[in-house]
Amino acid sequence: MLFLILLIIIVILAVRCVKVVQQSEAYVIERMGSYFQTWNNGIHFKVPFIDNIVNKISLKEHVMDLPAQSVITKDNVSMNIDTVMAIEITDPKLATYGIDNLENALEKSVGTALRNVVGELELDQTLSERDSINAKMQNYMDEVTGKWGVKVNRVELKNIVPPKEIQNAMERQMKAERERRAQVTEAKGNKESQILQAQAEAEAAETEAKGRANAEIEEAKGKAQAIREVQQAYADSLTMISNANISDAALKLKAFEALKDVANGNATKLIVPSELQDLTTLGSALKVSAEKEQK
Repeated sequence: MLFLILLIIIVILAVRCVKVVQQSEAYVIERMGSYFQTWNNGIHFKVPFIDNIVNKISLKEHVMDLPAQSVITKDNVSMNIDTVMAIEITDPKLATYGIDNLENALEKSVGTALRNVVGELELDQTLSERDSINAKMQNYMDEVTGKWGVKVNRVELKNIVPPKEIQNAMERQMKAERERRAQVTEAKGNKESQILQAQAEAEAAETEAKGRANAEIEEAKGKAQAIREVQQAYADSLTMISNANISDAALKLKAFEALKDVANGNATKLIVPSELQDLTTLGSALKVSAEKEQK
């Protein structure tokens, strides 16, 4: 019976001493009060009453939302800044024995880094150069936490809260800037509208001028064509007269008829060609004309 009890106790102790370390975890083991080894993922056996698990550490990235820190800028503006820091434990032994309270030490170190970095910048730089501040703080924290077996993957400024009067001044400045941009946009719109209107008026005037010019050209062409046709008709009539072999007597008769038409006008003076002053010549012309009509 005693043997059975001892066997049960041994089995229980053996089961309790078999440890399985999960992925992304590490166990820090002490033997007889001193650091012995670090267990990574896998199955391990702990010697009862001799080995002791002093720390179970997660190797996953851990994000710390740190409380607001009060800092003063280079131009003596006090503000509160919230930060977020992502850390990863790379050496479980150092994280266990290198620092007493790791999270508290990280929080204090971030506050110190924040005051050192922001203290070298003015308010406008602090508000506009977040990426630069984040990079400088990360470099500072890497130097500090390296001896603790901790790697700082990133440090980010979450909220920057300046004093109320500074906030009011910033709001007024932003409002004035928005109004200025709106005025600039409106002025640009009016300018573009005026330019487009002027271009449209210029194009309309150019089209109208071209239309008038084309009309005048067509009209001039028409007049020129009419003159050419009149001249051509006149030339054709002269050609016809020349080809008809009309006698001088008939021509003088036609001239006399034309003279009679002229005499019926309002003219007070009438100049008779010398050829028509000779009545004998006139009579001969009439006689020849009558003979031609009888034929």
